[in-house]
Amino acid sequence: MVIGCSNDDQAKNAAFALNNSFEFPLLCDTDLSVAVAYGAADDATAGKAARVAALIDEEQKIAYYWAPAGKGEFPAAVLATLSAE
Repeated sequence: MVIGCSNDDQAKNAAFALNNSFEFPLLCDTDLSVAVAYGAADDATAGKAARVAALIDEEQKIAYYWAPAGKGEFPAAVLATLSAE
């Protein structure tokens, strides 16, 4: 399962998801609490979160963590990492 999380509001996230044909949920983290928990922002006053990615395993633990998580080639790099296992 894929889940995205952004610190944008619901309207902006919905438009972004529609524009990019996302087939997964895009959650709103407007208070940056998730971003702080995952190290994407230093604190709730940061204003904007960095792009990071985490792969959560079956035991609900972080199996892989990427920071920064880029655009473009990033999905292929993740797949290469996972297929090397």
